[in-house]
Amino acid sequence: QVQLVESGGGLVQPGGSLKLSCVASGNVTGIVRMGWYSRSPGKHIDVIAVRYNEGQTTYADRVTGRFFISRDLAKNTVTLEMNDLKPEDTAVYYCNALVPIDKHYWGQGTQVTVSS
Repeated sequence: QVQLVESGGGLVQPGGSLKLSCVASGNVTGIVRMGWYSRSPGKHIDVIAVRYNEGQTTYADRVTGRFFISRDLAKNTVTLEMNDLKPEDTAVYYCNALVPIDKHYWGQGTQVTVSS
């Protein structure tokens, strides 16, 4: 089992920045990838950014160039720096950890609201 605890999020004005952090505990040696997903009101959960242990990184098209994911393998953390936030970025953001074979663990979610 892997436990994920998120921090960060909140209310920010359009054009502002926020940083989300997530720390994993438990059976962390099996984690091969960590990342962030989001769910906007009335929509399905979507991938935002993921980063494998070896460094391969993928971003959703709508956040490329604005959001940046980083990991600290020694501390079992993943961070999402979000810049130039837009109202359409408003969502609940979930930390995710992937363990072979295709087993996902999720954090409790943290609300990000972009509004003036």
